Amino acid sequence: MTTEKIPSWIERLLMPKLSEISGEIKAVNTRIDALESNMSTRIEALESNMSTRIEALESKMDIKIDSLDERMNTRINSLDEKIVSLRTEMKSDFKGLDYRFESIDTHFDSLEKRIPVIEEITALKIKIAELEKKMAIIQ
Repeated sequence: MTTEKIPSWIERLLMPKLSEISGEIKAVNTRIDALESNMSTRIEALESNMSTRIEALESKMDIKIDSLDERMNTRINSLDEKIVSLRTEMKSDFKGLDYRFESIDTHFDSLEKRIPVIEEITALKIKIAELEKKMAIIQ
């Protein structure tokens, strides 16, 4: 066998198989490319769907948070009004108590002025009783 005959013999025998394998590899590559394209499309659709859902949830949360903020502000304002009302009521009550204390102070002042007079009257009554005893003894 000569060296020229070996390559042609190999070529005849292996070329159809190599062509067949090459075709199969190209078909596999085509299928892989199609799968990649399909997967990319699905992933993009999922990302878009998830993004839409997340945005919807964010919107709902914003609405709920705003609603809670509004309710809390309403309650806080109501409490502020009640506190102001209580302060006003307490001030009014304290003013009333001040007037009462002033009245009591005036009454005590009046009583303090009467105490010396009462003491003097009591002393006079004692002296009159003593004088009456002396007069009864003398008679």
